[in-house]
Amino acid sequence: MTTDLVYVDLGRRSRRLRIDTLVKLRWLALLGQVLALIVTYYFLHFPLPFIACLLVIAVSAGLNLYLRQRFGLIARLEDVPAAAMLGFDIFQLTALLYLTGGIENPFSMMFLAPIMISAVSLSGRITLILTFLMIAAVSALTFDHFPVPLSPEQNLKLPFIYSVGIWTSIVISAAFIAIYASRVALEARTLADALAATELVIAREKHLVQLDGLAAAAAHELGTPLATITLVVRDLEKQVPPGGELEEDVALIAQEVERCRTILSKLASLGEDADDLFDAMTLSLLLEEVAGPQRNFGVAISIHKTGDGREPQCRRNPGILYGLGNLIENAVDFADSEVRIRARWTAESVSLVIEDNGPGFSPGVISRIGEPYVTTKLDRRFKTEEGTGLGLGLFIAKTLLERSGAQVKTANFAPPASGAVVEVSWPRAAFERDVKTAGIESHGLS
Repeated sequence: MTTDLVYVDLGRRSRRLRIDTLVKLRWLALLGQVLALIVTYYFLHFPLPFIACLLVIAVSAGLNLYLRQRFGLIARLEDVPAAAMLGFDIFQLTALLYLTGGIENPFSMMFLAPIMISAVSLSGRITLILTFLMIAAVSALTFDHFPVPLSPEQNLKLPFIYSVGIWTSIVISAAFIAIYASRVALEARTLADALAATELVIAREKHLVQLDGLAAAAAHELGTPLATITLVVRDLEKQVPPGGELEEDVALIAQEVERCRTILSKLASLGEDADDLFDAMTLSLLLEEVAGPQRNFGVAISIHKTGDGREPQCRRNPGILYGLGNLIENAVDFADSEVRIRARWTAESVSLVIEDNGPGFSPGVISRIGEPYVTTKLDRRFKTEEGTGLGLGLFIAKTLLERSGAQVKTANFAPPASGAVVEVSWPRAAFERDVKTAGIESHGLS
């Protein structure tokens, strides 16, 4: 029952920065820079190297035009080219601030923009590199820059300690934004990837269920030509003389035609009877079906059932089958010798407890089990199978079981005993939802 969804970074391509996004953001920044220059130079009449500033802005505008012509609107950049683009923005802003007052310029806070974009969209390593690049640029501007553009009557000379304070505030703000934004973005991407994997599992299970309908449709389509063949065979049976050479061949054809009719009738009836044994199942049958594939791995699996009144029955649910199967498989993976499944039901509830006698969950992981990409593989027993140890299996199992109305809890045995305990419980009404219980009898499996 293990998931075959080997992690391939499901959303990695969708998280790459779109060139169109970078181009639009840069146009917005350039528009602000040009307006600031015009207002400062023409309206406030503050002296500044206007032509040099325009040349710096023109270089960035030229890069934007090249990107727009070279790439389409939906093109996305890999991490390294995207980092190069953000690094260019840092250099461009550094040159512009060098000409207009350094970090004493109020617009020096714009250094935070490339860091925030990188933290949200790129890897932590690249964000760290860009942060150090920004710190180097801010440090250089602290010691050397053109004076702040002011009127000739005003002479702004800030104390060096104040410049150091500005430097410190920018560096701390950049570090905080990088850590906070990257953490929030990582959690959002992790949850989105895990939900995408869950949807793939659900889609696969739905496709299996839909095979019943396809089989019924195929049986219906094949019924007409088979009826024609049946009529022809009956005519041949009347025309072939008794004891002739063809009598045995015609009889064999008639037998095979009847066999085809029987098979098609079975296919046509799949999924039509809501009370069929293959559609509704007792709790015993459910446990045997999910535990059966795990019995051949050298770990004993025992099932114990107790309850008040009639045994619960449920509709065959791919989500429940997958979820319980994954939990049992996980217990078998880490058990030393035994896995125990305890089923208990009352008139109000149905609960399953899956226990193993392995090392149990580590204290640092048990409180987060069921979150996407929180793995217990290295905490319980190292496992080197490809695609294992990603933490998706338990997340998908928990999500699918909770969709069926269940609650999933995890714990460890109290010392000196060792082992993990997973409890799955439903309100009985949710477990038996859409099931007509009168037509199925308990099979007494144990």
